Amino acid sequence: MWLLRPPGVYGAQGDTALLIESLGRERLRPGCRVLEIGSGSGAVAVAAARWGAAVTAVDVSRRALATTWVNGVLQGRRISVRRGDLLAPVSGRRFDVVVSNPPYVPGSSDHLPGHGITRAWDAGPTGRALLDRICEQVPAVLAPGGVLLLVHSSLCDVDRTSAALSAAGLGTEVVARVRQPFGPVMLARAAWFEECGIIAPGQREEELVVVRGVRSR
Repeated sequence: MWLLRPPGVYGAQGDTALLIESLGRERLRPGCRVLEIGSGSGAVAVAAARWGAAVTAVDVSRRALATTWVNGVLQGRRISVRRGDLLAPVSGRRFDVVVSNPPYVPGSSDHLPGHGITRAWDAGPTGRALLDRICEQVPAVLAPGGVLLLVHSSLCDVDRTSAALSAAGLGTEVVARVRQPFGPVMLARAAWFEECGIIAPGQREEELVVVRGVRSR
């Protein structure tokens, strides 16, 4: 599936592919309400729409949302786009499936970028600035029986994600794992990761995981 990706928009990578693969196993029914938090170029949103879902995509980036909408049109699908911070644009709504590939790369500053492509990956010293908020907020927008699929790196504590979702009342399991070499952003920070004890000396690969949470009926 070819997608338009202008400069400044996060493109589909290994984490995106793993999330789409996991979403495909959910066997979405026609009209299923899907929310994507952090759409980037729209790869996951477009995949869900092609499977017949009614998709809403949220992002803070106008460029990302425009790209998502256009990519939907190019694939013959309509994707509803909303700009804003995480779940604020869809407050009061409920969804059958929520998917997210949020920023999760640890960085040396607590200050998150307010613009530019680095918004797509910078996530504070632990890599959890967005992950913790998603774990806290998503259960409120899941319909009974609704599913969350959340992908991130093992560098930012998979067990903490599972524990947070369980504490929020979701049945939780890891449904996909894959190891891959560090990409350019991770490689550029590898020495700092070693200094902080985030990775072992010489480590230059990470495990990507998809955590699945289900709201009980």
